[in-house]
Amino acid sequence: MTTPTSVATSPDDGRTALAALRRRPGELVAALGVLALGIFVLVDTRTIVVPGSANTLGPRAFPYLVGALLVGAGITLLVGLARGRHGEEEGGEDVDASVPTDWRTVALLVAVFLAHVLTITTIGWPLAATLLFGGSAIVLGARPWWRALALGLVLAVTVQVVFGGLLGLSLPPGPLFESVAVFRG
Repeated sequence: MTTPTSVATSPDDGRTALAALRRRPGELVAALGVLALGIFVLVDTRTIVVPGSANTLGPRAFPYLVGALLVGAGITLLVGLARGRHGEEEGGEDVDASVPTDWRTVALLVAVFLAHVLTITTIGWPLAATLLFGGSAIVLGARPWWRALALGLVLAVTVQVVFGGLLGLSLPPGPLFESVAVFRG
């Protein structure tokens, strides 16, 4: 959790806060990103088709709530930054900054994700998600590999049953699970 490091109380402090913001613009980018995301959600929620059988809340209620909360959080962050409230750098991380990035692991994770995206329509969600979950765990060092794949399959089937079967979302079951009724949304 971050704590404020400075609070602008006079015009001179305001210039100090602006200088600090210029040194570390990431907080401003994050605040503007949250605000932009909230505005996007609010505008795009209007395009959700509301069926005639929808009850009083309908399918737009939750996205409007999330969008409003994002806009509120973005404005709150911008006001805090304008007042000179900046987050304190995290000193408790157990990270060695001198160690270079392991680009092989990053590349393997990207490859696993791309394989997942490219195989969803052909082999179905459960097997593609097994590849994603188990493959990511293996790339990140899970041993033995077969346990990571087995747990990935359990997680993928659980997601398929909950979202595809119970909530009716469209997750393609694929040829192996097409005949299982609970897998079809």
